[in-house]
Amino acid sequence: MSRSGQKIVRAAGLVVWRVRDKKLEVLLVHSPRHREWGFPKGHLDPHETLQECAVREVAEETGETVVVGQPLGVVRYRLPGGGRKHVSYWAASADTPDGAWSRVRRVPPAALATEIDRVGWMEVREAGRELGHDEDREILGQLVDQWKDSRLDTWTVLLVRHARARSRSAWKGDEETRPLTAGGAVQAVGMGSLLSAYGVEHLVSSPWERCRATLTPYAERGGIEVELHDELTETAHAKRKRPVRALVDAALRRPTSPTAICTHRPVLPTVVATLLDRAPNRLRKTVPTRDPFLRTGEMLVVHCARRAKHGPAVVAVERVRAVEDD
Repeated sequence: MSRSGQKIVRAAGLVVWRVRDKKLEVLLVHSPRHREWGFPKGHLDPHETLQECAVREVAEETGETVVVGQPLGVVRYRLPGGGRKHVSYWAASADTPDGAWSRVRRVPPAALATEIDRVGWMEVREAGRELGHDEDREILGQLVDQWKDSRLDTWTVLLVRHARARSRSAWKGDEETRPLTAGGAVQAVGMGSLLSAYGVEHLVSSPWERCRATLTPYAERGGIEVELHDELTETAHAKRKRPVRALVDAALRRPTSPTAICTHRPVLPTVVATLLDRAPNRLRKTVPTRDPFLRTGEMLVVHCARRAKHGPAVVAVERVRAVEDD
């Protein structure tokens, strides 16, 4: 519900792009019912995040398996029967190689021909003419602007706070072995689809049990290892903060594969401070600045692009959390 009491229907989609012969192209789908072209999109399934919905809808409507890139905006409009619809869009490169993320995904059934009867690549000027709504053309314009500014081809770093753990007062062992709760273990499994949506290929974690266990379900399903770093523990961080800053900054500089870094609440201020060093002023308000910074199982998704002389530039920051079962 909105503040005005109107029902809000939420949906998500991706603007899938590629460059061919130095021309930017996007993937559009045609709806026979509405007799118009648009971006692949659809409504959320139960217990699904917007990002998970977006990649599923692209797979159903186009057969393409892609990963979520930088956010492009939200299209809002009134529904004929009352209420409003909000459609969130992200960019997605068509040239992402398969990996751990694709092994974690389920393959959805293809959309019916009565829903989507044609799929086609179009150069962006042609796409602008074919799109059925002005709001979609605005989203396309965001994509084109990022391409012209050399900020469309991005890589992603996810800064993760571990899932829910046993309380310090209830746990009789040491901090290194304090485990996730039963709910936290379920939460960790649920995070897998969200990590897959962002195409995570590299896992980095504090070696303490609650962090390692947060990433283990994804690692096992994807067939990759969790890389453990002592500097991400609470104890090591309390002694020296510089190694944490160096580790996070190195991840922000690594364009080879999306990385998830899992750590503890007391370490997050240093993680966030490192991120702010590379975030322009216009994005700083999107970064949490107060403890606890993130809830358990929540993550900051940082989208980076190349910058010729000064290292990577942060072009977008999102705060996301997997949807939990009732």
